[in-house]
Amino acid sequence: MWRRSASFILDQQQQQKEERKKTTTTTTTTTAMATTTETSSYQNPNNNNNNIHHPNNISAYYQTRAAHHGVVTSDWLAQAQAAVGHDVYDDDADHVVRSSADHHHHPFSVIDEFNRWRKQPDLAEAVAAILALASVIRSSQATTMMELEIELKKASDSLKSWDTTSISLTAGCDLFMRYVTRTSALEYEDFSAAKSRLIERGEKFGEISRKARRTIAMLSQDFIFDGCTILVHGFSRVVLEVLKTAAANKKLFRVLCTEGRPDRTGLRLSNELAKLDVPVKLLIDSAVAYTMDEVDMVFVGADGVVESGGIINMMGTYQIALVAHSMNKPVYVAAESYKFARLYPLDQKDLAPALRPIDFGVPIPSGVEVETSARDYTPPQYLTLLFTDLGVLTPSVVSDELIRLYL
Repeated sequence: MWRRSASFILDQQQQQKEERKKTTTTTTTTTAMATTTETSSYQNPNNNNNNIHHPNNISAYYQTRAAHHGVVTSDWLAQAQAAVGHDVYDDDADHVVRSSADHHHHPFSVIDEFNRWRKQPDLAEAVAAILALASVIRSSQATTMMELEIELKKASDSLKSWDTTSISLTAGCDLFMRYVTRTSALEYEDFSAAKSRLIERGEKFGEISRKARRTIAMLSQDFIFDGCTILVHGFSRVVLEVLKTAAANKKLFRVLCTEGRPDRTGLRLSNELAKLDVPVKLLIDSAVAYTMDEVDMVFVGADGVVESGGIINMMGTYQIALVAHSMNKPVYVAAESYKFARLYPLDQKDLAPALRPIDFGVPIPSGVEVETSARDYTPPQYLTLLFTDLGVLTPSVVSDELIRLYL
């Protein structure tokens, strides 16, 4: 299981003490009924833990990746390209109006709101959660600041339990709560003013999160030089944005894409780059060491950035970083700040499993175990720099930035 930091444990202990004080006047019957009602209103795709190796027991983390990146067809790529070309954020106001109107006819559900946002292929899962939480504040019928904060915390907990394997989802919810609830009701004359301030902060945090990818792309341009060869692994939307921006700036470079088995995410990235007329070569995953002498730099995304400065990313990232480090090639990570998580894995076995289907194309003999984890952990000593919307960071600075984010 994950190793939590000392600061996280202290925060949790303090929070538990405060919650016990608040609930001393609440009867056991009322608590049980509320818990039962809340649990039954949400569905958790990860609650079948009896047989984690069952082929149908796939984590929601991987289901989302498979839905957005797994199937590579010309029709799907055309739809994805159209979605990228259309600025989905121009429709935010219309979406908010529709959500508010729907609220009068149907009870508001943060999970439904989250699912509506995450259907957009170009929108990160964590950003979808942040926008859903902002809608919770807007749709809330609470009459006091305490009621609103409790409602917001329940919604955040529901989103995090929806997929316990998603690091960015959990980190995004935690950061939203820290950022928004810094405002005290005592600063304003009445609750209405305080709620307006919370809505303003929530929308501002959502806007910062949405623009993170573009900010990272601009910060990374000084490190991409004419004539360079870049190795990428899997499909990362922020890495694609970095390469798109470099191509738009008329930089001359070529890209080596690993195929990204078993879901062929590298194939999709190579298709996107080919549309930009960027020279690209597709590699089998096992050819990384063979081609590393041609590479000038490695660019990867991240599912999560942990307190040590290491990253959690698609399976195979760790071995690529090992090879690059042994051959003195820089490894750059492009990751948004909402992926900064208060986690401290000590080794690969500390990873919460994110399961995926594996198809070798031939029948697997009975009794043969298949590794189904979708990601691995890359320690900080094998990473050179992290490009984030907070700036260009060395791995050792990540802990300091995490403290600033969560304080």
